Amino acid sequence: MTIPDPTRLDRIVADARRAAEQRNSGYRERALQMYPWICGRCAREFTRANLRELTVHHRNHNHDDNPADGSNWELLCVYCHDNEHSRQLDHTGVSARDAEDRPAAATSNPFADLKARLQKARD
Repeated sequence: MTIPDPTRLDRIVADARRAAEQRNSGYRERALQMYPWICGRCAREFTRANLRELTVHHRNHNHDDNPADGSNWELLCVYCHDNEHSRQLDHTGVSARDAEDRPAAATSNPFADLKARLQKARD
């Protein structure tokens, strides 16, 4: 077994984080320009001093769906955003991210002919 190169792994993680930050900053900046700085659930108002607590929520829970008109976004404070994702998890039992990463169900049955094999071994 080969040992993974830690510098390569660090580079991969750094690239992934950088890409996520660019993606997030792109639609976050657009959403902050389009919408008033008010939480869409609790109506809390934000200023530049606490703007970091205002997040962009994707209504359809698909973070790659970022239309130019912002129709899939709503601004939520961090508390309401967390509550929204908790409600989805409570309702479906699966978070949106877990649903995408879930592997396909097994289609084979390893014990399908077990009885025949055991009978053959006895004979």
